[in-house]
Amino acid sequence: MTGRRREGKSDDLPLLRRARDRMDREYAEPLDVPALARTAHMSAGHFARRFRAEYGETPYSYLMTRRIERAKALLRRGDVSVTEACLRVGCTSLGSFSSRFTELVGETPSAYRARTHDGVAGIPGCIARGLGQPIRSGEAPGARSALA
Repeated sequence: MTGRRREGKSDDLPLLRRARDRMDREYAEPLDVPALARTAHMSAGHFARRFRAEYGETPYSYLMTRRIERAKALLRRGDVSVTEACLRVGCTSLGSFSSRFTELVGETPSAYRARTHDGVAGIPGCIARGLGQPIRSGEAPGARSALA
């Protein structure tokens, strides 16, 4: 290599964490790859490649997963409509939100909201958060049979 320092995994990791932490905190804000890349002091292309290499998913996918997690918590309460949950977590398209929710959770937001969630009532918050994480596509109940 001529005069260019090649950044390794360890060099980028703190910067990637900074952007990931921003997504965790500001999930309801309008975030896009260029804005997140600026947080990590990288170009958008480099940021997207490094994020995917480090975390196994694109920045958009990570952000949407966080948004769906938060939407699930709102919908479990039962006092928030699907549209309101969609808007509160930073999604601007109800159709895209519903599609992504169904893909990750395995049921529509309306069906999820209507279902009883008494099983998580006595579970500590730190455990409930882990249980509430959306399932990746292909892992949702019935996803394989629907694809087969």
